[in-house]
Amino acid sequence: MSIFRKKKVEEPVEVQPSGGSVMAERALNSIAEGVLIIDAAGVIKFANPAAVQLVGATTLYEVAGLYLFSVLRLEDSTGEQIQEDMNPLKGAIVRGEAFESRDFTLVTRSGKKFPIAISLTLSGGPEKIITFRNIASELAKESEQTEFISTASHEMRTPVASIEGYLGLALNPSTATIDDRARKYLTEAHEASQHLGRLFRDLLDITKLDDNRVKAHLKPVELTAEVAKILEDHRQAAAEKKIQLLFGARNYGNASARKVVMPLYVMIDLDFLREIVNNLVENAIKYTPEGGTVWVDVQDNQGRAMIAVSDTGIGIAPEDLAHVFQKFYRADNSDTRTIGGTGLGLYIVKKRTEQMGGQVSAESMLSKGSTFYVLFPRITAEDYNQQRQIASNLQAMKIMSASEIEGKVGSSALSAAMAQNNQKSSTQT
Repeated sequence: MSIFRKKKVEEPVEVQPSGGSVMAERALNSIAEGVLIIDAAGVIKFANPAAVQLVGATTLYEVAGLYLFSVLRLEDSTGEQIQEDMNPLKGAIVRGEAFESRDFTLVTRSGKKFPIAISLTLSGGPEKIITFRNIASELAKESEQTEFISTASHEMRTPVASIEGYLGLALNPSTATIDDRARKYLTEAHEASQHLGRLFRDLLDITKLDDNRVKAHLKPVELTAEVAKILEDHRQAAAEKKIQLLFGARNYGNASARKVVMPLYVMIDLDFLREIVNNLVENAIKYTPEGGTVWVDVQDNQGRAMIAVSDTGIGIAPEDLAHVFQKFYRADNSDTRTIGGTGLGLYIVKKRTEQMGGQVSAESMLSKGSTFYVLFPRITAEDYNQQRQIASNLQAMKIMSASEIEGKVGSSALSAAMAQNNQKSSTQT
């Protein structure tokens, strides 16, 4: 028999669906992340061993066939149990939207608690897939990193501010005389020090975000008018780059007609809103070439208030789009390398939005531009007016001194007693 004889080519083996299902189940059973599959009614149809263990059960039969939120008991960051009608995961399930969060604590059957990362994935059918995992050790490591970044950034801000200040003095004709060549070098150094200062400020901001040290103070706001006001601060930057900055929907007929007249009411933190809009508009201007266009639109989106920031910029590749809201992430290509940035702006946008109960998303095509969406729960005009009245009353109470409040309360009580006494007297007469 010749060793050089051709080997017989085997026919490809066709994998049957049942075999594929078995392999898929084996894969799900081997991973450390909990996986739950629910039907349209929210009933658990499948749970892998990791999910069973994470919720504090011992076998699949203890959770299969049960309603999801009777098994997956969640608390918020304050330790309060999340009621089902206020559960953002339940809202995403009802709306048929993808969802992910790291802000929940899971309460097991035995009462043990630990933080989890949880996500909802749509299957294309009525079933939905929920994955979750214990992130206690991840958060501990992140806390150590955050503490280091916070300390280092704080210590470095002072010398960087001094460098920036001295360079500013050197560039000031009234305090120093330098030739054009030296001015060029010092100007570049001054710009670099300013960029470094912004980086340290951003680093301190995200450490506060990650530690939840800055809380959202929600107040009733008419969103359309507030976004329009914030946008005015970017007119000069857009004009310097010869970029058309428009407020209104992209499909309106002409620039003068691009106006949003529909009032949209939300409960929001105005400082957070400014930070969100500023970051998105600054990015849009930064990544849009000269002569391009940036649109900012505010409109209703299936009962929620939506801010959309669109541009005709360089766009984002599909492989980068899924990561743009991650900390320090920047797309690495020939266009972005020439544009400065810290990779923190969109992360801050996402965190600020989620602190106010909102959601962010993005869509983009390379060389075609990008659109970033921010969604907030809406309130009615009646709720808006009521909340404003409540806020106004609370502010008035803060302004009044304690003695004034006591005096008014005492006076009101005395007036009421006198009126009641007079009524009794007239009745007896």
